[in-house]
Amino acid sequence: MLLRRMAAITAVAAVILAACSTPGTSGSASGSSGASAGGEGCVVGVSWNDYDQERWKKADEPAIKGAVEAAGGSYIKTDARDSSEQQITDIDSLINQGAGALIILAKDADAIKPAVTKALDEGIPVIAYDRLIEDSGTFYITFDNKKVGFIIAQTIMGLVPEGNYAIIKGDAGDANAQFLRDGMTEAGIPALDDTSGKIHVVFEQNTASWDTEGAKNNMEAALNSTTPVNDIQAVLSENDGMATGAVQALEAVGVDAAVGGQDGDAAALNRVALGTQAVSVWKNAFALGQTAGDIATQLCGGTALKDAKAPADLPEGAAPASVDAVDFTTPGGNTVSSITLAPTPITKDNLDVVIDSGWVTKDVVCAGVTAGSVTACP
Repeated sequence: MLLRRMAAITAVAAVILAACSTPGTSGSASGSSGASAGGEGCVVGVSWNDYDQERWKKADEPAIKGAVEAAGGSYIKTDARDSSEQQITDIDSLINQGAGALIILAKDADAIKPAVTKALDEGIPVIAYDRLIEDSGTFYITFDNKKVGFIIAQTIMGLVPEGNYAIIKGDAGDANAQFLRDGMTEAGIPALDDTSGKIHVVFEQNTASWDTEGAKNNMEAALNSTTPVNDIQAVLSENDGMATGAVQALEAVGVDAAVGGQDGDAAALNRVALGTQAVSVWKNAFALGQTAGDIATQLCGGTALKDAKAPADLPEGAAPASVDAVDFTTPGGNTVSSITLAPTPITKDNLDVVIDSGWVTKDVVCAGVTAGSVTACP
C-alpha cells in the first residue's frame, strides 16, 4: 500500500512539473537565478505599444535584444501601432510563435488584461515594461517614476518659486501619469485651483496617448484659461514629446515659461541647451532594456519572480539600490516583484552626461546654440 501511494505521489508530481514548464525554455522550472538560467534557446517576445516613438528603436530594443542574445536566446517583436486591440492580437501571435517569456509595453494595461491572463495561464512569464500591468503574476521593470515627477517639479520650483503653473499630464490609462503627478505633489506642487500657497496650478489635464499635438491643444487651453490670458510662468510636462507641443503653444503667443519634461528626447535636450526647456529627466533606456532582456531569460529558464536579479554591470547613475527584485504595491493593491532603476535630471549644466553615454550626439544637442553658452557646446 505504501509503495502504491508513493508511486501515485510521484506521478502527480511529474504531471505538475510538466504543467509548470515554460514554453521555449531549455532549463527546468526550478532553474537558478542569474542571466545564464535558461537563456540558451529561449525565445523572448516583445510587444511594443507604438514602435514609432523615438526612444524604443534607439535604445530600449537594441539593449533588450543584446541581452537576450548574449544569454543564448532569440528575440522576436510585434508593433501594436498605438492600438490596444492590435496589441491583444500581437501577444497571441508571440505566444503562437513560441515565446518563452514576454516583455510588454502596454498601450492600455486594462484593455490588454485578457491577453496577459492567457500568457500567464500558459505558464509564460510576463514582464510589464516601463508601464504597470495590474496583475500579481507579472514582473514590473521601470524607473522610479514618482521620483521623475519629483525631480521635474523640484527643478522648476527652484526657478519659479511662485506663480501660475500648468501641468500637462500623460494618458489617463497609463499608471505612470499618476505616479509622476504623485511625485510632483511630494515635491510641493499643490492641487488644481489650490490658492493657499505661492504656487497656483491653474490648469491640469491628461493627454491621450501622450500625444504632442494633444499636449499643444492642452497648453493652448491652459493659456486661454487665465485672466489675463497667457498668465502662466511654469509648465510641468510629464514627458518630452508633450513638452514639444507645450513649447510650440508658448512660443506662438510669446510666453517665456520654465518648462520641465522627461525622457531625454533629442529635441528636448536641444531645447535645454537653447534655454527653452529647463530640465529633461533622462531615463537611461539602454540600462532598462538590458535589465528587461536579462531578467526575461532568467524567468524563461524557470527563475521565480522574486528571485530575479538586475544585471550587476548597469551604469552607476541608473543602477537600482539593490540588484535583487523587491515587492512593489500597485495602486490596485496588488503586490508585484519589481526592479526600479534611477533617473537622471539633465539641465544645461550636465548635458555632457547624455552625450558621453552615446544617447545623443553633440551636433544634435548643440544645434543653433551660441558657442560657449553652455559647457557641452564650446
